[in-house]
Parts: sequence; C-alpha cells; structure tokens
Amino acid sequence: MGGDLNDSHSPLAGAGASGQQAGKIFRIGFLDVSTVSGMAVLIDAFRKELSKLGWSEGKNCTIEYRFTEGQNDRLPEVAADLVRSKVDLIVVPGGPAPVAAEKGTTTIPIVMASGIDPVGAGLVSSLARPGGKLRVSRV
Repeated sequence: MGGDLNDSHSPLAGAGASGQQAGKIFRIGFLDVSTVSGMAVLIDAFRKELSKLGWSEGKNCTIEYRFTEGQNDRLPEVAADLVRSKVDLIVVPGGPAPVAAEKGTTTIPIVMASGIDPVGAGLVSSLARPGGKLRVSRV
C-alpha cells in the first residue's frame, strides 16, 4: 500500500493523538544500517511527520533507535533486539533493513519509508494490497 504517514491506512495515522489509548506510551522502533549522524536529516523529518500526526517523542511516544553502523550482517541481531524490546511498530527507511525486520517478527507492524522494491524483494504481494505486516509510506 502506498501513501504517506498521514494516509488513513498508515499504522501511525489511526493511532494519532485522537485515536490513542489514554496514558499509553506508543513505542516505535527505528532500524537502519547507517549511523545516527548519517540518518540525522531523515530522523528529523520523521519526527516532524510524527508531530503533524499528534505524536510527541517523550510525551505520548518513545523511539528506540537501532543502527548497525554499516554492518549489514548485524541486522538480524539488531532487529531481534527491537522485537524483544516490545516496540509497537518498526520503522525502516529502506535498504536491507526491511527484510531483516520482516524476518524478525510475525506480529509487529513494519513501516518502510523508502528504498528497495518491496514487491521485488518478496516482502509484499503488491503495493495496493500488501497483506501481512509491512506498509510502504512516503516521508
């Protein structure tokens, strides 16, 4: 499914400020193969989009950041760490991270912001009807 984070089909949109459970702190996992400094611009844009949806880091959501510092072989281990931390949602900017996230959980929704072709990678059956837990969004 295509769309942006404001799309009514986005896992974040329906749980925004008006749709969230009172007192619940929503936990978002952010997984990438880069570094914190290498993703700074994208992270800033991500936080701004969350804010537009009524989410405020530290107020009604927390973000668990995980980076592999360019070591793709660490992705399965780092993705498993996010799953063990019981995040409500995993966000992956693209690259090989969506594959690791998808293999790491059967229950946690995954939002892929950009990057690889999810149909070609076998992550979804189609963009119109992806099925499963992966959602493709434009940031």
